[in-house]
Amino acid sequence: MNPALENLKIRGFFQQCSDTEGLSRLMDEGPVTFYVGCDPTGPSLHIGHMVPFFACRHLQAAGHKGIALIGGGTARIGDPSGKTEMRRMLGYETLDANAVSITAQLNRFLGFDGDGARWVNNKDWLADLNYIDFLREIGSHFSVNRMLGFEAYKLRLETGLSFIEFNYQLLQSYDFLELYRRYSCRLQIGGDDQWGNIVAGHELIRRIEGADVFGMTFPLVTTSDGKKMGKTEKGALFLDPGITSPYDFFQYWRDVPDTDVYRFLLMFTFLSIEECESLVAPGKNPNDAKERLAWEVTALIHGKAEADKAMAGARAAFGSAGGDKSAMPQVILEKAKFEAGYNVADLFADAGLVSSKSEGRRLVQQGGAFVSGAAGKTSDLNAVTDTACIIGADRFSAEGELVLRAGKKRYCLVITK
Repeated sequence: MNPALENLKIRGFFQQCSDTEGLSRLMDEGPVTFYVGCDPTGPSLHIGHMVPFFACRHLQAAGHKGIALIGGGTARIGDPSGKTEMRRMLGYETLDANAVSITAQLNRFLGFDGDGARWVNNKDWLADLNYIDFLREIGSHFSVNRMLGFEAYKLRLETGLSFIEFNYQLLQSYDFLELYRRYSCRLQIGGDDQWGNIVAGHELIRRIEGADVFGMTFPLVTTSDGKKMGKTEKGALFLDPGITSPYDFFQYWRDVPDTDVYRFLLMFTFLSIEECESLVAPGKNPNDAKERLAWEVTALIHGKAEADKAMAGARAAFGSAGGDKSAMPQVILEKAKFEAGYNVADLFADAGLVSSKSEGRRLVQQGGAFVSGAAGKTSDLNAVTDTACIIGADRFSAEGELVLRAGKKRYCLVITK
């Protein structure tokens, strides 16, 4: 097998391929142009979206040429794959703004130089298509019976599939054809839920151009306990620091189960396979491997400075050497409220550790609310179990700091004004 494909397989990116031997031979002959698509259905990608783009960087490092296709056109319809109901239709201006934001995120990760990596927006060729001509040229090559056999459509037939969504596979297949014609693109990669769409594009090019192209998918990643990878208490793990802070991003990886560390080191870092193995070797502290994983992924997404800051904040929260409380998540609250006496449930809500005062009361009742003593140390946190408890100004340290903890792992540093 070609070394680039072998590397993807070892790292856990390989699920299905239309012709592994044929693709391996093609890669042995020289650089292959490939693409991965992403619809701008939101203003930010989350870490689940990034699995194909990590694979993309591995392929780029092996000398192959990647295209990131921003689905500004296909997003106007919405992909039914993996969905139990129709996606919410977004306005064109919103989709365009999302496309700009996502392109910037991918540029920071992939480095679009117009050669080894480039981006395109399928709105450029889809937005002004003549529907009659499109049906004649493209639609005539699709079998409805075969389309209904793909898993994405079979699942949706149970809950209802709109006609507009039924067109999605034709448009994605047309993307592959267009990229083949424009850039000699021979390979499409993506998550395994895209297999039906990828195969359809492969067959369309074979029918129209008589060319051999390839499709490859990656497994949909879950944690060892069966949860969807990248899901947190606050929702998906987004790349936008305004939605998921670098500290929370770091902390997610620092808290992954021990059984997932090696797998995630392989998939979400660019450390060598040998170094990944050494980090989880028998006798090694799994927390050291988790911290390295968290730092590496955070540095890739947010930069080394933010990764260093997040690690210092996490070490401070958990009392490790090299900690810096100033790097912890912070909130500024009015000093007068503490002088008057701050209800503990209200405090946790205002600090953003719970979404409402009622949730704050539940947290307290369940024994999950902790407040630091006068020393202000994270190692000196006391459980508060009385919802009527009042937190006064005397709880602040000499440096004017108060530390809160919700549950086992969510911390906040309170300072006053």
